[in-house]
Amino acid sequence: MSAAARLTAEESVAAARAIVPRLRELAHEAEQRRKLPDESVALLKRAGLLRTIQPLSCGGNALSMRTHLDVVSTVAEGCGSTAWVLGVAQAHSWMLGHFPAQAQQDIYGANPDTLVSAVIGPRGVARRQADGSFILSGTWPFGSGCAHSDWLLLGAVVQDADGNVIDEGDLAVPTAQVEIKDDWHVAGLQGTGSSTMLAKDVHVPAHRFLSLPALMQRITPPFGAHDADWFARAQPVPVLSFCLVGGTLGIARAALEEFRRTVKGKRILYTSNHIADEWIPTQIALGHAASLIHAAELVLYKAADDIDEHARENRPMTVEMRARIRMDCAFAPRLLLEAVEKLMLIGGASGLSLKSGIQRAARDLRAINMHGLLLLETNAEIYGRVLFGKDAGTPLV
Repeated sequence: MSAAARLTAEESVAAARAIVPRLRELAHEAEQRRKLPDESVALLKRAGLLRTIQPLSCGGNALSMRTHLDVVSTVAEGCGSTAWVLGVAQAHSWMLGHFPAQAQQDIYGANPDTLVSAVIGPRGVARRQADGSFILSGTWPFGSGCAHSDWLLLGAVVQDADGNVIDEGDLAVPTAQVEIKDDWHVAGLQGTGSSTMLAKDVHVPAHRFLSLPALMQRITPPFGAHDADWFARAQPVPVLSFCLVGGTLGIARAALEEFRRTVKGKRILYTSNHIADEWIPTQIALGHAASLIHAAELVLYKAADDIDEHARENRPMTVEMRARIRMDCAFAPRLLLEAVEKLMLIGGASGLSLKSGIQRAARDLRAINMHGLLLLETNAEIYGRVLFGKDAGTPLV
């Protein structure tokens, strides 16, 4: 594995903070390009931020969920799309710690700052061959950051020679072996380049496969290895859910600060003498929004700390805690969306400018709230079922 300077939590957050001003300048360009500018990705790599929760075996920093939240939320203060790509890329690097060592070497051996994109859900089909390798075909939408990736993790059901489903999991594939469609035309997270990926009869060696049921059941090698990085033993679904939401906090914080800066001294049109920051409705909206953001922050850091605590002890979470964290990962982004929409509506029509960070924040938060794993009603149902002592109705908790 290529050597890379291992960063501490404090160094990682400082490195993230240092690139925020430039990411903020590049945010509008990211939206126009519909994918991150090359410079934005280079900034993440030079800062070592892709390696935050990447295991030591993959050349990473092997830090914590709390540090992941610190880093990704900080990056989001500059650019929400960049933070989204960073957050999910960190999830993928964490997953690769559960792949065989040869796959880790294939991907990170020459460069521990390799960006790995993914669509983790089993949308494709992998036909298992007699030698244990796979022939992979399928279509995977929403491949965030795929244009800047060197490797992909693509989810698939696994079939035997007779077409029987025998497993499901993720297969590591060089990006060059996959077609990427230019089809990311959306109203939120525009800069993420979450394009559709297509593969047809791609050969994948046996060592580049990870069984998702084995990961979810905590029976992959890191869970039983005494010398594994402690965070590699974190509960899988909470980790993968949480890596979707870290940026939401920074997006909302940045919108709050822009609102405070831009409305000060602004005259309320069609009134006799109202000034925005002296007008009681504006003050109420700001206080309410700030409290919503603070509440979401408390929810997210509590979830991060619970994930970290159980990982350190290599202790499985109860289904109730897992369901609660999945709910937390839907509830906090909804609070943040509510906060930013309050600011957007009371801030006046100037906030409609496509160069306004507040309207971009509102659109990005709306898009994140629409992610299938983060739908509030779905997660509330799962959590409610578990609280009643019923089956969760899904293995994804």
